[in-house]
Amino acid sequence: MTVIDRRRLLAAGGGIALAGALAACGSNTGRGGGGSGPALAQWYHQYGEPGTQQAVKRYAAAYKKADVSVQWRPGDYDRQTAAALLTDSGPDVFEVNGPLLEQIQGGQVADLTDLVAPVKDDFNQAVLAPKIWQDKIWGIPQATDMQLLYYRKSLLKDAGVQPPQSVDELVDAAKKLTTGKVKGVFLGNDGGAGVLGGTPLFAAGLSLITEDGRAGFDDPAAARVLAKVRQLYADGSLLLGAPTDWSDPAAFIQGLTAMQWSGLWALPQIKKALGDDFGVLPFPKDGAGGKPTVPVGAYASAVSTRSKHRAAAKEFAKWLWIDRTDFQQDFALSYGFHIPARISLAKKAGQLQQGAAADAVRFASEHGYAEPLLWNSADRNAYQDALSRIIKSGANPETELRSVLRTVNAELQRTKKK
Repeated sequence: MTVIDRRRLLAAGGGIALAGALAACGSNTGRGGGGSGPALAQWYHQYGEPGTQQAVKRYAAAYKKADVSVQWRPGDYDRQTAAALLTDSGPDVFEVNGPLLEQIQGGQVADLTDLVAPVKDDFNQAVLAPKIWQDKIWGIPQATDMQLLYYRKSLLKDAGVQPPQSVDELVDAAKKLTTGKVKGVFLGNDGGAGVLGGTPLFAAGLSLITEDGRAGFDDPAAARVLAKVRQLYADGSLLLGAPTDWSDPAAFIQGLTAMQWSGLWALPQIKKALGDDFGVLPFPKDGAGGKPTVPVGAYASAVSTRSKHRAAAKEFAKWLWIDRTDFQQDFALSYGFHIPARISLAKKAGQLQQGAAADAVRFASEHGYAEPLLWNSADRNAYQDALSRIIKSGANPETELRSVLRTVNAELQRTKKK
């Protein structure tokens, strides 16, 4: 995935708009050519990792029951897909992330419960949960991305600082690790407002939306933990204005910061540059009811209800994302660094068996959370704007959160009426 793809999948700014019109896209199309059955169109957003496009075309070519055409869709993928699903010329099988609820409620995606049910427990439940609505599964997770906290072992040791296990310890550690040339922690050039999202709330034992469909952060613990994130900014412990943003590990590798919040995708680059002089942590817990937390996310494979060959499209989706575990592992680990969405595959992957990579897999399994299906772009934007004001301007967390809660409650009521 490209940097902006990962932001769309995992960061608070989940609805980032990209340039590009529908008419200008889709020219980079390759037919599978392997099948003699119906013709199926399969859409992917544009991954930035070399080899991914060639790989998915190879998977399609290996399928013998249909002639699968892979379409690589640069630009604003979500907007393109939303428009195409209203026509008879859209995809049969396609990737989906953010707008899945709208597509479900609009009757645009097929129920895939029967495909996933036999192996449901083998998927990371955190990434599967946002694909479930009214006890039915509407998308098959493809590969898991996650964020985590990297720390430089030697810098912490020299400062007499232990890897932080609570938000209070994170604030203290970041202050002690800040010197003239090195900042304690890097959460992004905006101070963390864009990337942290609901992570601090989950670390305080809360959630964005509860399982019974209510706002999950109407609690004093929410304001408390966000005030502590603000303290990092007020202490001058945050690296701001780095040459690249949080998703790139350059600032951490170059020694500009002792700790950095970034993605699993950065781990191979960090390992190559620093050897064993680094470790990884979840976002630390806050308060007695808190818990360590890492955000996870996965694009899912969905089937259009307007497909003229819906049964064949479902059969292909099952073949690729349920049956062909070799392709699933190849997709996750051969062209980038992701965790297979299936637990059994993650356990068998050699690249994920040792050191920081093994720790990351364990964190994703034990502490992973994903944005819930009911958390929409209006909620996300309201929360991110409030978080920015809290961190950068010192706005009152309780006042800001009350405003966000009004937005979230209104959106939940609107959704329930559909």
